[in-house]
Order: sequence, then C-alpha cells, then structure tokens
Amino acid sequence: MRKDSRLSRILHALIHLKFLERSVTSEELGKMLNTNPVVVRRTMALLKQAGYVTSAKGHSGGWTLNKSLADITLYDIYKIVGESSVFTIGLTDEHNNCPIEMAVNASLSGVLNEAEALMLSRFKEISIQSLAENFKEK
Repeated sequence: MRKDSRLSRILHALIHLKFLERSVTSEELGKMLNTNPVVVRRTMALLKQAGYVTSAKGHSGGWTLNKSLADITLYDIYKIVGESSVFTIGLTDEHNNCPIEMAVNASLSGVLNEAEALMLSRFKEISIQSLAENFKEK
C-alpha cells in the first residue's frame, strides 16, 4: 500500500526555507524532496494561498517564508494537505447485512475515530518551529 507523504514533504520544504533564509526555486526544492518541480509548485501554491509562503519570479525569485514557523502548526498543514483520514485502515462494506461485519465495523470505527481525534488534537499543539528546533538538535 502506497503511503501519502505530502504532509512530511511540506514540512520538509518549510524547514528548508527557514534554514536557507533565501528564495528557493521549485527546482531546488524538487531536488531536496526528490520530486518533480511541478509537484513542488502545485504544493507550494497551496501554502501560498494560506499565506505561509510567497513567491517571486525572476533572477533571484523563488519561494520564501511569509509567516514564522512558530505560528504554523502541524494541524494547519494537515488541513492544507486535505487528507480525509490519517489512517489507511479501511472498513469492509461488502456484506452490509452481516451482523458480524456490522459489529466489527462499529468497534473499529469507534477506535479509529478516537485515535484520529487524539492525533489531530496533538497536531494543533505542535508548531513547525518545534520540528525545526528538533532538527537542529540532531
């Protein structure tokens, strides 16, 4: 099963922008993230819409931070990514009338919903700045 790495890639890009302290092109970020510059531009456009980065064209153009990483949380970025669920575990719905399937789904969905709510609550408490500081320590 393929993992969705958009959240970690965006965090990676934001922290690079902080430490480079200059405009960074989509091509440079693409090399850092091991992805196509078109993917970088599409992703960075979402961050720009949210006001977290700015962009400039031309010789010294590229992407720069527009907001302090201390003011951006993991939850903020999670919302931008637009993920529908933090878990890839799915419930079966092939036998909708089966009482066993209904009981299993009810139990699993409750646990998964609780775990997701806890995780998203924690995401709201973690600034991107704290991730950047953690990187510096290592």
